[in-house]
Amino acid sequence: MDFHNDSNFSVSHTNSTTTAVYGALHSSAILPVIFGIICFLGILGNCIVMYTIIKKTKCRAKQTVPDIFILNVSIVDLLFLLGMPFLIHQLLGNGSWHFGATMCTVITALDSNSQIVSTYILTAMTLDRYLATVHPIRFNYVRTPCVAALVIVIVWGLSFLTIIPVWMYAGLMPLPDGLVACALLLPDPITDTYWFTLYQFFLAFAMPLVIICLVFFKMLQHMSSSVAPLPPRSLRVRTRKVTRMAVAICLAFFICWAPYYILQLIHLGVQKPTLAFSYAYNIAISMGYANSCINPFLYIILSETFKRQFLRAVRPVNRKFRVNPSTTDGGSVSMRMDLKGARQEPAPREMIPSNVAPQ
Repeated sequence: MDFHNDSNFSVSHTNSTTTAVYGALHSSAILPVIFGIICFLGILGNCIVMYTIIKKTKCRAKQTVPDIFILNVSIVDLLFLLGMPFLIHQLLGNGSWHFGATMCTVITALDSNSQIVSTYILTAMTLDRYLATVHPIRFNYVRTPCVAALVIVIVWGLSFLTIIPVWMYAGLMPLPDGLVACALLLPDPITDTYWFTLYQFFLAFAMPLVIICLVFFKMLQHMSSSVAPLPPRSLRVRTRKVTRMAVAICLAFFICWAPYYILQLIHLGVQKPTLAFSYAYNIAISMGYANSCINPFLYIILSETFKRQFLRAVRPVNRKFRVNPSTTDGGSVSMRMDLKGARQEPAPREMIPSNVAPQ
Protein backbone atom coordinates (compact mmCIF):
# COMPACT_ATOMS: atom_id res chain seq x y z
CA MET A 1 0.00 0.00 0.00
CA ASP A 2 0.95 3.60 -0.38
CA PHE A 3 0.26 5.98 2.44
CA HIS A 4 0.25 9.72 2.14
CA ASN A 5 -0.57 12.73 4.19
CA ASP A 6 -0.94 16.37 3.42
CA SER A 7 2.69 17.16 4.16
CA ASN A 8 4.00 14.41 1.86
CA PHE A 9 5.68 12.65 4.79
CA SER A 10 5.93 8.88 4.70
CA VAL A 11 4.42 6.97 7.58
CA SER A 12 4.55 3.39 6.41
CA HIS A 13 7.11 1.15 4.77
CA THR A 14 5.12 0.88 1.56
CA ASN A 15 4.66 4.49 0.67
CA SER A 16 6.45 6.69 -1.78
CA THR A 17 8.39 9.60 -0.37
CA THR A 18 6.85 12.51 -2.18
CA THR A 19 3.96 13.12 -4.48
CA ALA A 20 6.22 15.07 -6.83
CA VAL A 21 8.29 12.06 -7.83
CA TYR A 22 5.52 9.54 -7.42
CA GLY A 23 4.63 9.21 -11.07
CA ALA A 24 8.27 8.91 -12.13
CA LEU A 25 8.88 6.08 -9.69
CA HIS A 26 5.84 4.06 -10.61
CA SER A 27 6.09 4.54 -14.35
CA SER A 28 9.04 2.16 -14.36
CA ALA A 29 8.42 -1.57 -14.66
CA ILE A 30 11.48 -2.44 -12.57
CA LEU A 31 9.87 -2.22 -9.13
CA PRO A 32 6.72 -4.18 -10.05
CA VAL A 33 8.88 -6.95 -11.51
CA ILE A 34 11.12 -7.07 -8.43
CA PHE A 35 8.13 -7.06 -6.09
CA GLY A 36 6.44 -9.75 -8.19
CA ILE A 37 9.46 -12.05 -7.95
CA ILE A 38 9.75 -11.48 -4.19
CA CYS A 39 6.03 -12.12 -3.75
CA PHE A 40 6.05 -15.36 -5.75
CA LEU A 41 9.19 -16.83 -4.15
CA GLY A 42 8.16 -15.72 -0.67
CA ILE A 43 4.66 -17.17 -0.84
CA LEU A 44 6.00 -20.44 -2.30
CA GLY A 45 8.78 -20.74 0.29
CA ASN A 46 6.61 -19.97 3.30
CA CYS A 47 3.91 -22.36 2.13
CA ILE A 48 6.58 -25.09 1.91
CA VAL A 49 7.72 -24.35 5.48
CA MET A 50 4.17 -24.38 6.82
CA TYR A 51 3.33 -27.60 4.97
CA THR A 52 6.49 -29.31 6.22
CA ILE A 53 5.88 -28.46 9.87
CA ILE A 54 2.17 -29.31 9.75
CA LYS A 55 2.93 -32.60 7.97
CA LYS A 56 5.47 -33.45 10.64
CA THR A 57 2.87 -32.77 13.33
CA LYS A 58 0.38 -35.10 11.67
CA CYS A 59 2.94 -37.87 11.41
CA ARG A 60 4.50 -37.55 14.85
CA ALA A 61 1.74 -35.79 16.79
CA LYS A 62 4.23 -33.46 18.47
CA GLN A 63 5.67 -30.03 17.78
CA THR A 64 8.82 -28.65 19.36
CA VAL A 65 9.12 -25.08 20.62
CA PRO A 66 11.31 -24.02 17.64
CA ASP A 67 8.69 -25.56 15.32
CA ILE A 68 5.98 -23.34 16.80
CA PHE A 69 8.04 -20.17 16.47
CA ILE A 70 9.17 -20.97 12.92
CA LEU A 71 5.63 -21.89 11.87
CA ASN A 72 4.28 -18.59 13.16
CA VAL A 73 7.08 -16.58 11.55
CA SER A 74 6.14 -18.23 8.26
CA ILE A 75 2.46 -17.43 8.79
CA VAL A 76 3.28 -13.78 9.49
CA ASP A 77 5.61 -13.59 6.49
CA LEU A 78 2.90 -15.09 4.29
CA LEU A 79 0.30 -12.57 5.48
CA PHE A 80 2.80 -9.80 4.89
CA LEU A 81 3.50 -10.95 1.34
CA LEU A 82 -0.20 -11.28 0.54
CA GLY A 83 -0.37 -7.49 0.63
CA MET A 84 2.18 -7.20 -2.17
CA PRO A 85 -0.28 -7.63 -5.07
CA PHE A 86 -2.06 -4.48 -3.84
CA LEU A 87 1.26 -2.65 -3.79
CA ILE A 88 2.12 -3.87 -7.30
CA HIS A 89 -1.30 -2.71 -8.52
CA GLN A 90 -0.57 0.75 -7.10
CA LEU A 91 2.90 0.83 -8.61
CA LEU A 92 1.36 0.21 -12.01
CA GLY A 93 -1.46 2.70 -11.38
CA ASN A 94 0.55 5.72 -10.15
CA GLY A 95 -0.55 5.22 -6.57
CA SER A 96 -4.31 5.07 -7.06
CA TRP A 97 -6.42 2.75 -4.89
CA HIS A 98 -9.37 0.89 -6.41
CA PHE A 99 -10.41 -1.50 -3.62
CA GLY A 100 -12.51 0.69 -1.33
CA ALA A 101 -12.10 2.16 2.15
CA THR A 102 -12.63 -1.10 4.05
CA MET A 103 -9.92 -2.95 2.17
CA CYS A 104 -7.64 0.04 2.60
CA THR A 105 -7.99 -0.19 6.38
CA VAL A 106 -7.67 -3.98 6.48
CA ILE A 107 -4.60 -4.18 4.22
CA THR A 108 -2.94 -1.25 5.99
CA ALA A 109 -3.48 -2.82 9.40
CA LEU A 110 -2.36 -6.26 8.18
CA ASP A 111 0.79 -4.74 6.74
CA SER A 112 1.71 -2.86 9.92
CA ASN A 113 0.74 -5.75 12.17
CA SER A 114 2.92 -8.19 10.25
CA GLN A 115 5.99 -6.00 10.72
CA ILE A 116 5.50 -5.82 14.47
CA VAL A 117 4.44 -9.44 15.06
CA SER A 118 7.46 -10.81 13.19
CA THR A 119 9.80 -8.65 15.28
CA TYR A 120 8.19 -9.76 18.56
CA ILE A 121 8.25 -13.43 17.58
CA LEU A 122 11.95 -13.17 16.76
CA THR A 123 12.51 -11.59 20.17
CA ALA A 124 10.62 -14.44 21.85
CA MET A 125 12.62 -16.96 19.79
CA THR A 126 15.85 -15.35 20.97
CA LEU A 127 14.77 -15.59 24.61
CA ASP A 128 13.92 -19.25 24.04
CA ARG A 129 17.42 -19.83 22.63
CA TYR A 130 18.84 -18.16 25.73
CA LEU A 131 17.00 -20.57 28.01
CA ALA A 132 17.95 -23.55 25.86
CA THR A 133 21.63 -22.59 25.85
CA VAL A 134 22.25 -21.07 29.29
CA HIS A 135 19.64 -22.96 31.35
CA PRO A 136 18.91 -26.16 29.40
CA ILE A 137 17.71 -28.09 32.47
CA ARG A 138 16.66 -25.48 35.00
CA PHE A 139 13.95 -23.90 32.81
CA ASN A 140 13.06 -26.96 30.79
CA TYR A 141 9.54 -26.87 32.22
CA VAL A 142 9.04 -23.40 30.70
CA ARG A 143 10.14 -24.40 27.21
CA THR A 144 7.02 -26.36 26.29
CA PRO A 145 4.76 -26.13 23.23
CA CYS A 146 1.88 -24.88 25.40
CA VAL A 147 3.94 -22.00 26.77
CA ALA A 148 5.24 -21.17 23.28
CA ALA A 149 1.67 -21.07 21.93
CA LEU A 150 0.64 -18.79 24.80
CA VAL A 151 3.56 -16.48 24.00
CA ILE A 152 2.42 -16.31 20.37
CA VAL A 153 -1.11 -15.34 21.44
CA ILE A 154 0.27 -12.60 23.72
CA VAL A 155 2.51 -11.32 20.91
CA TRP A 156 -0.43 -11.03 18.51
CA GLY A 157 -2.47 -9.25 21.17
CA LEU A 158 0.28 -6.73 21.88
CA SER A 159 0.73 -6.11 18.18
CA PHE A 160 -2.97 -5.36 17.63
CA LEU A 161 -2.78 -2.84 20.48
CA THR A 162 0.35 -1.29 18.99
CA ILE A 163 -1.29 -0.60 15.62
CA ILE A 164 -4.40 1.11 17.03
CA PRO A 165 -3.38 4.39 15.31
CA VAL A 166 -3.38 2.56 11.97
CA TRP A 167 -6.90 1.22 12.56
CA MET A 168 -8.06 4.70 13.49
CA TYR A 169 -6.54 6.80 10.70
CA ALA A 170 -6.21 4.59 7.62
CA GLY A 171 -8.52 5.84 4.87
CA LEU A 172 -8.89 7.20 1.36
CA MET A 173 -7.29 10.47 0.27
CA PRO A 174 -8.31 12.30 -2.94
CA LEU A 175 -5.65 12.67 -5.62
CA PRO A 176 -5.40 15.62 -8.03
CA ASP A 177 -6.57 13.55 -11.01
CA GLY A 178 -9.87 12.58 -9.37
CA LEU A 179 -8.67 9.19 -8.11
CA VAL A 180 -8.06 8.20 -4.50
CA ALA A 181 -5.08 6.81 -2.61
CA CYS A 182 -4.90 4.62 0.47
CA ALA A 183 -3.48 6.90 3.13
CA LEU A 184 -2.78 7.21 6.82
CA LEU A 185 -4.63 10.47 7.43
CA LEU A 186 -3.22 11.80 10.67
CA PRO A 187 -5.04 14.77 12.28
CA ASP A 188 -1.94 16.99 12.38
CA PRO A 189 0.26 15.70 9.55
CA ILE A 190 3.54 17.39 10.47
CA THR A 191 3.53 16.82 14.24
CA ASP A 192 1.73 13.47 14.22
CA THR A 193 3.94 12.04 11.49
CA TYR A 194 7.01 12.91 13.53
CA TRP A 195 5.72 11.13 16.63
CA PHE A 196 4.25 8.20 14.72
CA THR A 197 7.57 7.56 12.97
CA LEU A 198 9.42 7.54 16.30
CA TYR A 199 6.68 5.39 17.84
CA GLN A 200 7.00 2.85 15.03
CA PHE A 201 10.80 2.94 15.08
CA PHE A 202 11.15 2.25 18.81
CA LEU A 203 8.41 -0.37 19.17
CA ALA A 204 9.00 -2.30 15.94
CA PHE A 205 12.77 -2.01 15.58
CA ALA A 206 14.93 -0.33 18.24
CA MET A 207 13.61 -2.02 21.40
CA PRO A 208 13.54 -5.56 19.93
CA LEU A 209 17.02 -4.99 18.47
CA VAL A 210 18.42 -3.98 21.86
CA ILE A 211 16.80 -6.96 23.60
CA ILE A 212 18.02 -9.45 20.98
CA CYS A 213 21.57 -8.07 21.02
CA LEU A 214 21.73 -8.20 24.82
CA VAL A 215 20.41 -11.76 24.92
CA PHE A 216 22.86 -13.02 22.30
CA PHE A 217 25.69 -11.23 24.11
CA LYS A 218 24.73 -13.03 27.33
CA MET A 219 24.62 -16.33 25.46
CA LEU A 220 28.10 -15.82 24.00
CA GLN A 221 29.42 -14.72 27.37
CA HIS A 222 28.02 -17.83 29.01
CA MET A 223 29.34 -20.17 26.33
CA SER A 224 32.85 -18.71 26.60
CA SER A 225 33.09 -18.83 30.40
CA SER A 226 30.88 -21.72 31.47
CA VAL A 227 32.53 -24.53 33.46
CA ALA A 228 29.32 -26.22 34.57
CA PRO A 229 28.62 -29.81 33.49
CA LEU A 230 27.24 -29.88 29.98
CA PRO A 231 24.11 -31.73 28.88
CA PRO A 232 24.44 -34.80 26.65
CA ARG A 233 26.36 -34.29 23.42
CA SER A 234 23.35 -34.85 21.14
CA LEU A 235 21.42 -32.15 22.98
CA ARG A 236 24.36 -29.73 22.76
CA VAL A 237 24.73 -30.30 19.02
CA ARG A 238 21.03 -29.79 18.37
CA THR A 239 20.92 -26.67 20.57
CA ARG A 240 23.93 -25.21 18.75
CA LYS A 241 22.35 -25.79 15.33
CA VAL A 242 18.99 -24.31 16.28
CA THR A 243 20.72 -21.34 17.91
CA ARG A 244 22.78 -20.76 14.76
CA MET A 245 19.60 -20.71 12.70
CA ALA A 246 17.91 -18.29 15.14
CA VAL A 247 20.92 -15.95 14.94
CA ALA A 248 20.83 -16.05 11.13
CA ILE A 249 17.09 -15.29 11.04
CA CYS A 250 17.45 -12.35 13.44
CA LEU A 251 20.45 -10.96 11.55
CA ALA A 252 18.61 -11.23 8.24
CA PHE A 253 15.60 -9.43 9.70
CA PHE A 254 17.52 -6.48 11.05
CA ILE A 255 19.83 -6.17 8.04
CA CYS A 256 16.84 -6.10 5.70
CA TRP A 257 14.81 -3.66 7.79
CA ALA A 258 17.54 -1.30 9.04
CA PRO A 259 17.71 0.74 5.78
CA TYR A 260 13.96 1.38 5.85
CA TYR A 261 13.89 2.62 9.44
CA ILE A 262 17.04 4.70 8.96
CA LEU A 263 15.52 6.40 5.92
CA GLN A 264 12.30 6.95 7.86
CA LEU A 265 14.23 8.90 10.50
CA ILE A 266 16.24 10.81 7.89
CA HIS A 267 13.03 11.69 6.09
CA LEU A 268 11.79 13.54 9.17
CA GLY A 269 14.43 16.19 8.52
CA VAL A 270 14.12 16.28 4.74
CA GLN A 271 11.60 18.79 3.46
CA LYS A 272 12.05 18.08 -0.26
CA PRO A 273 13.42 14.58 -0.89
CA THR A 274 15.33 14.12 -4.12
CA LEU A 275 14.61 11.52 -6.76
CA ALA A 276 17.65 9.54 -5.58
CA PHE A 277 16.26 9.51 -2.04
CA SER A 278 12.93 8.23 -3.35
CA TYR A 279 14.62 5.40 -5.24
CA ALA A 280 16.67 4.52 -2.15
CA TYR A 281 13.46 4.49 -0.14
CA ASN A 282 11.82 2.05 -2.54
CA ILE A 283 14.90 -0.17 -2.49
CA ALA A 284 14.62 -0.21 1.31
CA ILE A 285 10.96 -1.22 0.98
CA SER A 286 11.90 -4.09 -1.34
CA MET A 287 14.53 -5.25 1.17
CA GLY A 288 11.88 -5.36 3.88
CA TYR A 289 9.68 -7.54 1.72
CA ALA A 290 12.68 -9.66 0.69
CA ASN A 291 13.22 -10.59 4.33
CA SER A 292 9.91 -12.46 4.32
CA CYS A 293 11.09 -14.21 1.16
CA ILE A 294 14.52 -15.39 2.34
CA ASN A 295 13.52 -16.86 5.72
CA PRO A 296 12.35 -20.19 4.24
CA PHE A 297 15.63 -20.57 2.38
CA LEU A 298 17.53 -19.96 5.62
CA TYR A 299 15.65 -22.85 7.20
CA ILE A 300 16.52 -25.11 4.27
CA ILE A 301 20.19 -24.10 4.14
CA LEU A 302 20.93 -24.12 7.88
CA SER A 303 18.80 -27.00 9.15
CA GLU A 304 19.54 -30.58 8.14
CA THR A 305 16.54 -31.65 10.24
CA PHE A 306 14.25 -29.39 8.26
CA LYS A 307 15.61 -30.81 4.99
CA ARG A 308 14.80 -34.35 6.13
CA GLN A 309 11.35 -33.30 7.31
CA PHE A 310 10.68 -31.58 3.99
CA LEU A 311 11.73 -34.64 1.97
CA ARG A 312 9.57 -36.82 4.16
CA ALA A 313 6.62 -34.44 3.78
CA VAL A 314 6.70 -34.32 -0.02
CA ARG A 315 6.88 -38.06 -0.55
CA PRO A 316 3.80 -39.70 -2.08
CA VAL A 317 1.07 -40.95 0.22
CA ASN A 318 2.18 -44.16 1.89
CA ARG A 319 0.71 -47.35 0.54
CA LYS A 320 0.34 -50.31 2.86
CA PHE A 321 1.14 -52.99 0.28
CA ARG A 322 2.67 -52.97 -3.16
CA VAL A 323 2.23 -56.06 -5.32
CA ASN A 324 4.74 -56.74 -8.06
CA PRO A 325 4.68 -59.60 -10.54
CA SER A 326 7.56 -61.94 -10.07
CA THR A 327 9.73 -62.45 -13.11
CA THR A 328 11.07 -65.78 -11.86
CA ASP A 329 7.77 -67.55 -11.33
CA GLY A 330 4.72 -66.65 -13.33
CA GLY A 331 2.33 -67.97 -10.69
CA SER A 332 3.75 -66.28 -7.61
CA VAL A 333 3.89 -62.67 -6.46
CA SER A 334 6.09 -60.70 -4.09
CA MET A 335 4.64 -58.13 -1.70
CA ARG A 336 6.24 -55.04 -0.14
CA MET A 337 4.99 -53.14 2.88
CA ASP A 338 5.65 -49.37 3.27
CA LEU A 339 5.31 -47.63 6.61
CA LYS A 340 5.88 -43.86 6.78
CA GLY A 341 8.20 -43.91 3.83
CA ALA A 342 10.35 -46.84 5.03
CA ARG A 343 10.64 -49.69 2.55
CA GLN A 344 11.55 -53.33 2.84
CA GLU A 345 13.08 -55.36 0.05
CA PRO A 346 10.63 -57.66 -1.74
CA ALA A 347 10.60 -61.37 -1.00
CA PRO A 348 11.62 -63.37 -4.04
CA ARG A 349 8.89 -66.04 -4.01
CA GLU A 350 6.79 -65.67 -0.88
CA MET A 351 5.17 -63.01 1.28
CA ILE A 352 7.25 -61.99 4.27
CA PRO A 353 5.82 -59.63 6.96
CA SER A 354 7.53 -56.27 7.15
CA ASN A 355 9.69 -55.51 10.14
CA VAL A 356 10.19 -51.76 10.06
CA ALA A 357 11.65 -49.86 12.95
CA PRO A 358 9.35 -47.08 14.20
CA GLN A 359 10.36 -43.51 13.38
